[in-house]
Amino acid sequence: MQSAIYEQLETLRENNVIALKNAKEAGQNIVGIYCLYAPAELIVAAGASPVVLCGTSQKPIPTAEQSLPRNLCPLIKSSYGFAVTDTCPFFHFADFIVAETTCDGKKKMFELMEEIKPMHLMQLPQIQDKESALAYWVKELEQLKTRLEKTFDVEITEQKLIDAIELLNDERRSLKELQDVCRHKPAPISGMKMLTVLHNRGFALDKRATIQLVDQLTAELTERIEQGISTLATDAPRILLTGVPVGLGSEKVVRIIEEAGGQVVCFESCGAYKKVEPVQQSDDTLRGIAESYLDIPCSCMSPNQGRYQLVSRLAKEFQADGVIDLTWQACHTYNIESFSLRKHVQQQTGLPFLQIETDYSESDSEQLKLRLEAFLELLAGR
Repeated sequence: MQSAIYEQLETLRENNVIALKNAKEAGQNIVGIYCLYAPAELIVAAGASPVVLCGTSQKPIPTAEQSLPRNLCPLIKSSYGFAVTDTCPFFHFADFIVAETTCDGKKKMFELMEEIKPMHLMQLPQIQDKESALAYWVKELEQLKTRLEKTFDVEITEQKLIDAIELLNDERRSLKELQDVCRHKPAPISGMKMLTVLHNRGFALDKRATIQLVDQLTAELTERIEQGISTLATDAPRILLTGVPVGLGSEKVVRIIEEAGGQVVCFESCGAYKKVEPVQQSDDTLRGIAESYLDIPCSCMSPNQGRYQLVSRLAKEFQADGVIDLTWQACHTYNIESFSLRKHVQQQTGLPFLQIETDYSESDSEQLKLRLEAFLELLAGR
């Protein structure tokens, strides 16, 4: 599939580097974020632009390893490598970074990164308890609100928060509708092209314009479904990919799956389906935002039943033939959780399950190719 709309989304990241520079020179405030737990509503309500930061490339990792252990998650090393080499323009132009303590590796890496760029570190609860954990998390949001108001000399009013919720909920709606086109069999877009859109849209400054672009692509794909047009094989094994964040530069497993004849029809990860649940309106707006973010089913939470339920639901809705759980080397929370997730998937869905543990390099590509080809043959024979 190739279209003018897709081509705009395909080049969105590169084009936004220029837009970012121009916006910064015009006085726009920029806040960098790495994780889905960073409450973007507060940033938008402060009149600033939240931008996703670089962290999905192997290229800066050797430099990062001069300070960080080699046996560390590649996402952490890549993020730090981009910062220390000043090769991520979004990091370069950010006024400060909103970081979060999702794992031990990231929180200690952020101590080093703070020497490069001002940072606001949010202490994330590791349990989704609606009493003590939620009260604690609300206070963390209050501290971020104060930091944003002080840094940018603004007042974050109730109405600004409500407006920000509406905008970002519309973004979530747009992302969900785009991904939902792949419930159709065959999917009207490949997993690699879907990943390209999901990855690039995070770097966009103009959210309303990006929402419109994504909606146009969704409409185009829906029309292709109605016309019975697809370049993908109807009998190709349909894969639900769950696990760690994946983006352009770390798409090795997605690429190998599709080169071997499979179709990645759903990404459960934080840049994809974990991101689509709307923030619920509440009489206490800040508490409502906090509650919605605390509900995110990341493996840093213990227990994390929400992820198991989400994976089994998506497997059914997207007519998956198999589930692949992607984990980065030294990502202990996802690696350990994979054992329980396997049991849940097999018991609740009966689908074959494969865990892949790897990093960003291409060194194990041939080995992965053999494993993935064997898994796809298993699915084709069912």
